[in-house]
Amino acid sequence: MSIQRIDPGVRFSEAVVFGDLVFLAGHTSGDADAGVYEQTRDILAQIDAHLAAAGSDKSKLLSVNVWLPDIGTFAEMNRAWDEWVDQANKPARATVEARLATPAYKVEIAGIAAR
Repeated sequence: MSIQRIDPGVRFSEAVVFGDLVFLAGHTSGDADAGVYEQTRDILAQIDAHLAAAGSDKSKLLSVNVWLPDIGTFAEMNRAWDEWVDQANKPARATVEARLATPAYKVEIAGIAAR
C-alpha cells in the first residue's frame, strides 16, 4: 500500500493518506488576532481543503480531537463547529483544555477520515 503525504513541511505533513484512511495533522489558524470562533472557521476550511486533496470530505470524518488553551471558549469553538459539521455524519470527537505551541493559537484540531 502506498503512502501519500499532502503539503509536507519542515517537520510534518498536513495530511497523510494510507489506504482508505486520511490522517490530519493538528491544524491551527495563522490569524493571531482572530478570536476562537474565527480561528475555528479558518481551521475547518483548511481541513476541508486537505480532505479534498486526499479525495475525502467532512462527511467521512471518523474521529476528531480539539484542543483549547481555555476551556471557557468551548461554546465559541462549538458555534463554528456546529455550522460546519455534517449533521448526518458526525464524527467521534474529544475536546480538551491544553496549552498549545504558542499563545496565538486559540484552538487546534486534528482528525482521521475515511476516503
